[in-house]
Amino acid sequence: MEKTFNDEAAMPWGRTWRSGKEPQQEPKPGDLIEIFRLGYEHWALYIGDDYVIHLAPPDGYPAASSSSAFSVAGGIAVVKQELLKDVLEGCKYRVNNSLDRRFEPLPVGVIISSAKELVGQKMKYSIVSRNCEHFVTKLRYGRSHCQQVENAVADVGAFAIIGAAVAGCSFAIMKYQK
Repeated sequence: MEKTFNDEAAMPWGRTWRSGKEPQQEPKPGDLIEIFRLGYEHWALYIGDDYVIHLAPPDGYPAASSSSAFSVAGGIAVVKQELLKDVLEGCKYRVNNSLDRRFEPLPVGVIISSAKELVGQKMKYSIVSRNCEHFVTKLRYGRSHCQQVENAVADVGAFAIIGAAVAGCSFAIMKYQK
C-alpha cells in the first residue's frame, strides 16, 4: 500500500514513498527510477536485468559513492551502468515516469541503446542544469527536465515574494511611526 510522506521539513513538495515492508514497483526497461536520498532524489534509467544507467562521480573522487549529490560538485560526472541494488545504497525508490503526461517517451530500444552508448563517458555536471534527473529525462524523452530544480526555483521565488512583502510592510510601518 502506498503512503504519502507529508513531513514538510524533509520533503516540502509532498512525495509518495514506499515503506520497507512493501514490495517496490517492478521497473521495466526504459523506466525512470527515482531514488529517495536524504534531502534530494537521485535518478537512474532502468535498462533491464536489474541494471540501471546513471550519472555518478568519477572513480577516485572524494565521497565517490555511486550517487552522492555533493561528490560531483567538481563539475564532472561519469555515466555508469550498475546493479540497481548497488545504486540504491539501502534507500527506497519508485518508478517515476510522471513526465509521460507532458512529453512523449522515445521508443524503448532507442532509450536503452542511447544510454548504453554513453556508459563510461565523462560529462559536465551542474546541480542546476546538468544533473542526474536532466540526464535520464533526456534519454527517455529526448529533452532534459528536472522537477527538483523547478520546485526549488518556485520555493525560492515564493520566499523572495514573502521577503519583499515583509520588508515593504516593515518599511511602511517605520515610515508611519515617524
